[in-house]
Amino acid sequence: MKTFIGIDLGSTTTKAVLLDENSAVIGRGITNSRSNYGTAARVAGQEARIDGRFTLFHRALHDAGGLEIRLEDFLGGLERAFRLEQFLEQLTDLEQTCLGQIQGDRFAVHGAGVRDGLGEVFRRLRDEAPDLYAPGARRKSDFFRDIAGSRYHAHAEEVARDLGLPYDLLLNVYDKSIIDVENRPPEGNLTDKFRRALDRALRREPELRSRAADVQLIIERVLGIDLEETNLVGTGYGRVTLPFSKEHIRSEILCHGLGAHMMYPKTRTVLDIGGQDTKGIQVDASGIVENFQMNDRCAAGCGRYLGYIADEMNMGLHELGPLAMKSERPARINSTCTVFAGAELRDRLSLGEKREDILAGLHRAIILRAISIISRSGGVTNEFTFTGGVAKNEAAVRELKKLIKENYGDVVININPESIYTGALGAAEFARRAHLAQEDGSEP
Repeated sequence: MKTFIGIDLGSTTTKAVLLDENSAVIGRGITNSRSNYGTAARVAGQEARIDGRFTLFHRALHDAGGLEIRLEDFLGGLERAFRLEQFLEQLTDLEQTCLGQIQGDRFAVHGAGVRDGLGEVFRRLRDEAPDLYAPGARRKSDFFRDIAGSRYHAHAEEVARDLGLPYDLLLNVYDKSIIDVENRPPEGNLTDKFRRALDRALRREPELRSRAADVQLIIERVLGIDLEETNLVGTGYGRVTLPFSKEHIRSEILCHGLGAHMMYPKTRTVLDIGGQDTKGIQVDASGIVENFQMNDRCAAGCGRYLGYIADEMNMGLHELGPLAMKSERPARINSTCTVFAGAELRDRLSLGEKREDILAGLHRAIILRAISIISRSGGVTNEFTFTGGVAKNEAAVRELKKLIKENYGDVVININPESIYTGALGAAEFARRAHLAQEDGSEP
């Protein structure tokens, strides 16, 4: 099966989309960008292929019929089991890497104790791992570093106290090891992991035992399908660091324009608020970019701006939008500069202004800046599509809808839950078109 992959290397996250020969999305993958864009690209690509397998599982099981299984429940359980296998595999890698750090003068006295302490910490992490992937379990993040890090620190503190070890020694080996583990893709054969996950899922669903053989046969058939990576295109903030030839690189603007067109063919105006820049893009009826404007010299109005504010308020980035939505009297923020906005934020907090009012004002300031960029690119014409990570922020979306209506009237505004993949989607379509052009000898 020929597939085409697009990689969007953002400053915070790296996304991948896998298309088939008919431009249908087979899989999506995302990972944190790390300090190594090459690794991030490989991990995101692997995640897209994993997601692609689940898409094919769904199709095959649905088409088989007569299995008398709750398909969505079964596939949800299978995915949780697979993620658990992945987590346990990386946990073993992290433990072995940590053990390799126990050397030097700092560990001369406590080396054996640190080894025992690590053994206990990782035993606890393994014991609680199934609960992290149980039905209904809530995780703040799906990234290994985030999950393992928070639980490691909690257990390490208790273990150090119980064994009389310096807590900083256990932290030291973790801090040195997690970067190494994070900067190499998970090893192990994917097919073997799917098989182990299937065994777990079937054991957890006793009612499936009578159909287990049929289900296993269908899954094995899907695992036998070769997802041939026919062509690849990279885009995004980190694209210049990729070891790709120039024909496998496209600009973010071109990819976001084409990706938005693929999701919403009537789109003519696209706003992308990424981690490092904001882009206002005008496309034609084919998704080809006609004009654009962007701010690439200042973090104000970008995802990095929100990250800075979250740090200033000692909050998670995902908490900003919901808190801002509680505001009844948004503050009027005077500065759109990230540094000065931080100072203004501290001043307002010290004067007793409500955090939700300040955040609502900050979100409005961000979107006002974005509207200015859209205006310079040509304004809003026909349908409007909002892409990028900030499109998931409900407070930003609320302010955008208000300002678009105030300035351009009642236009169609498209906001897709998968909008963070827009750039990768456009890149994958460029990869597909380039392959077709090469096959028929025309220009891509």
